[in-house]
Amino acid sequence: MTDGCRVEAAPVRWRVQIHGLVQGVGFRPFVYRLATGLGLSGWVSNTPEGVVVEAEGHPEALQNLVSGLKQQAPVNARVEAVCAEPIARSTGLEAGREFRVCESQEQGTAATRLPVDLAPCRQCIEELHDPGNRRYRYPFINCTDCGPRYSLIEGLPYDRARTAMRYFQMCSHCLAEYHDPASRRFHAEPNACPDCGPRVAFCQPDGTVLAEDEAAVSEAVRRLAKGDIIALKGLGGFQLLADARSTRVVQTLRERKHRPRKPLAVMFDSLASLQQVCPVSASESQLLTGPERPIVLLRTPDYHLAANLAPGRADLGVMLPCTPLHELLLGDLGFPVVATSGNLSGEPIAIDNQEAYARLGAIADGFLVHDRPILRPLDDSVIRVLAGQPQILRRARGYSPNLSLPRPVPVGWAATGGHLKSTVALSTGSGVVLSQHLGDMNSALGRDGFVLTVDGLQTLFATEPQCWVHDAHPDYFTTRYAQDRGNVPCAVQHHVGHIAAVMAEHGISEPVLGVAWDGSGLGDDNTLWGGEFLRLDSQGYERVAHLRQFRLPGGEAAMGEPRRSALGLLYALLGDQVMECEELAPVSSFTLTERKLLIQSLSAGLNAPETSSVGRLFDAVAALSGICQQASYEGQAAGELEAARGRNYWASPYPFELSAPEAGRPWQVDWAPAIHALLDDVRRGRPVSGISAAFHQGLVNVIVAVARQAKLSRVVLAGGCFQNACLLESTITALEGAGFQVFWPCRIPPNDGGLALGQLAWASRALWGREGACVWPYRDA
Repeated sequence: MTDGCRVEAAPVRWRVQIHGLVQGVGFRPFVYRLATGLGLSGWVSNTPEGVVVEAEGHPEALQNLVSGLKQQAPVNARVEAVCAEPIARSTGLEAGREFRVCESQEQGTAATRLPVDLAPCRQCIEELHDPGNRRYRYPFINCTDCGPRYSLIEGLPYDRARTAMRYFQMCSHCLAEYHDPASRRFHAEPNACPDCGPRVAFCQPDGTVLAEDEAAVSEAVRRLAKGDIIALKGLGGFQLLADARSTRVVQTLRERKHRPRKPLAVMFDSLASLQQVCPVSASESQLLTGPERPIVLLRTPDYHLAANLAPGRADLGVMLPCTPLHELLLGDLGFPVVATSGNLSGEPIAIDNQEAYARLGAIADGFLVHDRPILRPLDDSVIRVLAGQPQILRRARGYSPNLSLPRPVPVGWAATGGHLKSTVALSTGSGVVLSQHLGDMNSALGRDGFVLTVDGLQTLFATEPQCWVHDAHPDYFTTRYAQDRGNVPCAVQHHVGHIAAVMAEHGISEPVLGVAWDGSGLGDDNTLWGGEFLRLDSQGYERVAHLRQFRLPGGEAAMGEPRRSALGLLYALLGDQVMECEELAPVSSFTLTERKLLIQSLSAGLNAPETSSVGRLFDAVAALSGICQQASYEGQAAGELEAARGRNYWASPYPFELSAPEAGRPWQVDWAPAIHALLDDVRRGRPVSGISAAFHQGLVNVIVAVARQAKLSRVVLAGGCFQNACLLESTITALEGAGFQVFWPCRIPPNDGGLALGQLAWASRALWGREGACVWPYRDA
């Protein structure tokens, strides 16, 4: 070796495996450009496990390749692991300096994360509105940075041949883009144009085609402008659209859809248009314009729209166009529209054209459809900003099915969630997959959709779970489904599942006090729990405290009639004297005969189960306040009670009494003093806003009181009651002010939509009995 002379290192060859969300996000084109820029030869390919690269060149260039894979990945990618190892140069090395994008490899275990559906990117929107572009006003424009993904995937690895786009053969122009490394559509699997891709049509309710392509969009615009209701086939299913400015049109939609009061979401053509109607924070703007395009709940006193969009509520769900078709339609209309799920109340959304004509024909005056198959239903996700952070309330389009957790869950497990707002969780080689919102299991259509989703996820990941986890309630459809799978089933108590979901999201393993407040779940004593304070640790769980129980006359009927909860509460407080309380709204709402029968039921304990549910307590207070006696949707009474609080953010709290337990028994939170105070206020004519504020503040105070008694530094808030923004934010503030570390659901819904994750997480801590049955250590304080 001569001094001053630099010896060039010999080329070497590395095999690099990349795991995470690396398919459907333009990752292979990114690797191609990165590798060619570094002067490397080799290839990149999708595999069922992720992306694999074989590259050859100078060692420093290979180091830069690995660093670039981690630090410069496409904006929608999520790189979770990069594993590089040297291999022999003789393995398939071709001559020259070429780097190629190869066909996908089908061998291996499906362990990659599934790509999610994304709203059109800025560049595609610009092309959509450019008269000189060949995709001008094409409703299915997309590229490697945007467009449909999860809604059209048939199998892994992610390639066009394993998507619903395999029915559309690319024209020569699209094919040239697909193979051009300089193109934004280089290996964009849903690539299409007006000459070769999906097309739209406007049809009558019986399916008769009236117009196609541009004329179809124009006809939909004309119909909406004159007050018709239109069913639009979107990205993950049908939506029902109507003029959001017209109270009459909105009322017609409500009557046809059988949705008398449940809030309806509104779609605006742009953020600027929305900001003319109501204020939007920076965080809310970021969510609204992000690639997921969820429905965002905005709290504002006046929407300047139809008065019956969200009756009795303090917030409104708003969204921006989530597909190019929506972009065209809203831009041409010039006014906001109701954009609600294409279904009858209680049913899953329709995804097939013929199915939509049959199920929505009595609701919609016309149909704007297309011929690209939707392989799985995806509702719009719902999210809000609370306590300075986004909180998902319904997890679906744009977010499902991927979920990154701080702690691993054993591979080969599945969890079936609950009965309402159902989701399914599956642990795979890539981590936990949490399905999109599947809805309630009350209808045959809902149950069929549940089964199809479970089967579809198992097919995608080529897995047969070894353990099925379910709710402890024996009569849930999801419980029976898990028990029928043939493998060992595991039961998880409902409220343990809620708390465990939050622990899993935040990676908590230390002991916590979990506050699980919801409508109801079967408790270990066979009563209906729902106002629970549970200590969870690696050894099991312990019921530290709970709301004082009262009976629900009529059982499940009380779920839809807050006045029944009020009557049960009053009977526990006053006994037979409740018959004389005709000045109270819930009592007078029953006829004398009905009242007598219900009191007899309460007295005998027949069809009147005991509950500790805070959700039912909310119902009772809403009924006693005169707000809501009969509800048309879940959570209506509590939501309207929260809205009634208005700007009365603080009031002298109603007193709840924390009773010292008997030996070996949980503490009891007695609501009697609070209800006595509330009744006094009702009789004095105190405004409902003051009653609501005093009730909310009383609940916050009792949470802090129990937390102090439990002497645990970490407090987890979980369950459907914490969808109440006022309750959640006030509780977080109070607990943090008292020195506690507080955790609450952010990426996972606080309602039963997060239950499957909690079941899966808790099951992974389970102790196994001698006979293979899953046993749950429970300690009643």
